[in-house]
Amino acid sequence: MKITRHEKPATTNGEPTSIASSFPEFELRSTQGETITKADLSGNYTLISVVPDINTRVCSLSTKKFNGDIDNFPNINFLTISTNTSEQQQNWCAAEGVAKMKLLSDSEGSLGKKVGIFVEDGKIDARSIWILNPNGEVAYRELIVEQSNEPDYQAALEFLNENK
Repeated sequence: MKITRHEKPATTNGEPTSIASSFPEFELRSTQGETITKADLSGNYTLISVVPDINTRVCSLSTKKFNGDIDNFPNINFLTISTNTSEQQQNWCAAEGVAKMKLLSDSEGSLGKKVGIFVEDGKIDARSIWILNPNGEVAYRELIVEQSNEPDYQAALEFLNENK
């Protein structure tokens, strides 16, 4: 997939997982040191906000925005996945006071590669929003082409409101 980063062209490693397809299996570490897998999310809708680097302005803004919305969706999993290490994510959470949103580290890019959103130049996952249904299938996705743009929060939250 073709994207831009500050208007400079970049390309992901493939075509992103499509709507109605099964989201790839994964095993990622949380800031608390626990291993989270796709199976851990089954039974509930899950919003996954993929951000390239939690320590950048837009990534920080989107994570804080979704963290503020969690209480409105008690039966929905909220995750942020970035290519930062768990330690970098812990430091960010402590500095920003984010406690509800679960952050997962894809520091090796393994999930990004499976989903088709890994950007080799920079070793990051492309910014995107994914909502999985209780069976682990992609029910909603937003692929952000210009990586410095924020996602459409309202559209994702409206989708969750219709399915909570």
